[in-house]
Amino acid sequence: MTIAVRTGGDPAAPSLLLLHGLGATGRVWDGLLDALDGWRWLVPDLPGHGGSAPLLRYSIGGLAAAVAPEVDGDRPVVVLGHSLGGAVGLALASGWFGVRVSAVCGVGIKVRWSDAALAKAAQVATRPNRVYDTRDDAIARALKVAGLTGVVPADSPTADAGVVTTEGGWTLAMDPPAFAVGAPDMAGLLGAARAPVILAAGEHDTMAPPEYLRELPADAAALPGLGHNAHVEDPAALLPLLDRMRDAGR
Repeated sequence: MTIAVRTGGDPAAPSLLLLHGLGATGRVWDGLLDALDGWRWLVPDLPGHGGSAPLLRYSIGGLAAAVAPEVDGDRPVVVLGHSLGGAVGLALASGWFGVRVSAVCGVGIKVRWSDAALAKAAQVATRPNRVYDTRDDAIARALKVAGLTGVVPADSPTADAGVVTTEGGWTLAMDPPAFAVGAPDMAGLLGAARAPVILAAGEHDTMAPPEYLRELPADAAALPGLGHNAHVEDPAALLPLLDRMRDAGR
């Protein structure tokens, strides 16, 4: 399938795979890319997001299988993923998809899901994207879906990547059925991981409070003063996590 992916950095440096969350695109990592030093990085749009083709059916394993061919299987890679992307990173760390993950960090993975929340997501997944008359209206919706309202400017490349032109106006660059991906099986994912795992969350993340992560069998870290989109709010706050993963993967 077609995966939109950007690469850069030092070709001789350790590899870093950055995976965005539900409703976002790889552009959410732009701030972190500006601060990176000593990495060869790879930033895809997950299937059904941004410039990547949709899947017939969405699951964490299916997303991992789609991303895996974009990663050089002959060299180890550190994976940093946000929310859904973090769960996909844990799946890749199982080794089942041919990717040699040396360490993985999931930031803001939602680990507690109510039946009502899952039912609402499944319902949203059945609705076609609305077509908006203006780009501004479409971007406002895209930012809300990605949880980025007030976090990134509406005229930024990050916001622009969330919408596309279509007949009659503008719409979201996201395949609605992706909402039905479901809750991650954290016990199963952590049990299958063959690499060191760090779970992190912003101190004020109401979707993935740090105290929930501390109940899981993994190294947990809180990011002071930050919320659910910590990687966008303060990209530099993730650099110590990357240093820890690079050390753990050696």
